[in-house]
Amino acid sequence: MVEEAEPRFFVPNPIQAGVGFDVAEQIKLIWDVIKTPLIVPLLNLAVYICLAMSLMLFFERLYMGVVIILVKLFWKKPEQRYKYEPIQDDAELGSSNFPVVLVQIPMFNEREVYKVSIGAACGLSWPSDRLVIQVLDDSTDPTIKQMVEHECQRWANKGINITYQIRENRTGYKAGALKEGLKRSYVKHCEYVAIFDADFRPEPDFLRRAIPFLEGNPDLALVQARWRFVNADECLLTRMQEMSLDYHFTVEQEVGSATHAFFGFNGTAGVWRIAAINEAGGWKDRTTVEDMDLAVRASLRGWKFLYLGDLQAKSELPSTLRAFRFQQHRWSCGPANLFRKMVMEIVRNKKVRFWKKVYVIYSFFFVRKIIAHMVTFFFYCVVLPLTILVPEVQVPIWGAVYIPSIVTILNSVGTPRSIHLLFYWILFENVMSLHRTKATFIGLLEAGRANEWVVTEKLGDSVNKNKADAAKNKTNVIKPTKKPRLKISERFHLLELGFAAFLFVCGCYDFVHGKNNYFVYLFLQTITFSIVGFGYVGTIV
Repeated sequence: MVEEAEPRFFVPNPIQAGVGFDVAEQIKLIWDVIKTPLIVPLLNLAVYICLAMSLMLFFERLYMGVVIILVKLFWKKPEQRYKYEPIQDDAELGSSNFPVVLVQIPMFNEREVYKVSIGAACGLSWPSDRLVIQVLDDSTDPTIKQMVEHECQRWANKGINITYQIRENRTGYKAGALKEGLKRSYVKHCEYVAIFDADFRPEPDFLRRAIPFLEGNPDLALVQARWRFVNADECLLTRMQEMSLDYHFTVEQEVGSATHAFFGFNGTAGVWRIAAINEAGGWKDRTTVEDMDLAVRASLRGWKFLYLGDLQAKSELPSTLRAFRFQQHRWSCGPANLFRKMVMEIVRNKKVRFWKKVYVIYSFFFVRKIIAHMVTFFFYCVVLPLTILVPEVQVPIWGAVYIPSIVTILNSVGTPRSIHLLFYWILFENVMSLHRTKATFIGLLEAGRANEWVVTEKLGDSVNKNKADAAKNKTNVIKPTKKPRLKISERFHLLELGFAAFLFVCGCYDFVHGKNNYFVYLFLQTITFSIVGFGYVGTIV
């Protein structure tokens, strides 16, 4: 009986065939062998997963768009929805009808902004005997520490109740400083704590507008204000950040406040009820988003939050790519790591309603903090370009064009003045999605940089002041403050440059062999990856 021969794959050897060794031919032959049984099914699966994530993001954006329209058209204003009565000055009672408020200003080597932040806090229109200001200075530079202490002493000599507080170490970073500040004996007389980062400048009436909501509504733990950016027009990088953050404040925070009375505390420009902080377990440094951590824990104990879009505090955006990348790493890694730590605690919680749990787990964490980064990167920077090299895999037009276009339009409502920058904003967000996706995986896996904390560099008014001075005196051009020169390794970002090369190859292939004209998008995306890769985005005005 003749045995049936087993099928085998034979890869011909060009040298034995009498021709020169051609590496390209060998690679092509191997590619043809593995493409149909392996590459095509895997890429099809990736397309289906990305389309599913795109639909999740699309319905999330659509839901928030519908809710924000209803809020703007039909919802009552916060003063009508909540018990609200302004605290009036009383000649007979004096200041006794004002609650004692603690103001905390955490700092770390804030040479450029310490004066304006301390000055803004000391300028709050609140009775001086009912206001306690803490400057929590974790600076490592002795000169800066001396300058900050001197500024505190200057205001103390004017009758302001301000204390300068330092620690022996930076354990817990910002969370550790805030926690240490609440341990002081005089804090037991304070009912509320207002927190302002070193670059934030609240208006004088900030407390008078925020505190009455907490006074009249004992179930409210937090009143969050909106950020306004003093340097949004400094360069293209700050304009891009303004577009992203305006959507966050105009839509995400407003929707969370109106529907579930929950949103993530932004870490600054907010007023907390100290009793709520204590009941939630106080500040914890287990992630780099200690503010979000506290907000979730307080919410699980039944406390409610209020966002006031018309209550604003001036602040500063990172104006260098290096500072922005560190900030985005922290903002992407921290929520993913917190989700890993708290998801089961949220599921098991019995104090909040089922639908609020769904909102926190699915909408707040899963879609916005994880899916939004991953689908942007994997779909538009990896999977879609790969389908050009594998024409057997098709991406439906609704997934490649229609859905991302609608999502982009919905994202643009927060900053109508920058609508002309929308296309470049899309390209820039796609590039940053690489950095955010990497940080998200680090947080989910709790890998090496999961707890990395780098304080965002602030330049204060130095740039704007120099521009104004130069405009007044055009004959003497004043050069702006020089930013520190970066090392070559910090200047060039090889991962972004590698993706620029990958997208360029895919674009060239589509230009020659493709049918969908994706090469237009791919070449523009290549340019944007290259700009970020060479570190020039922060210099474009």
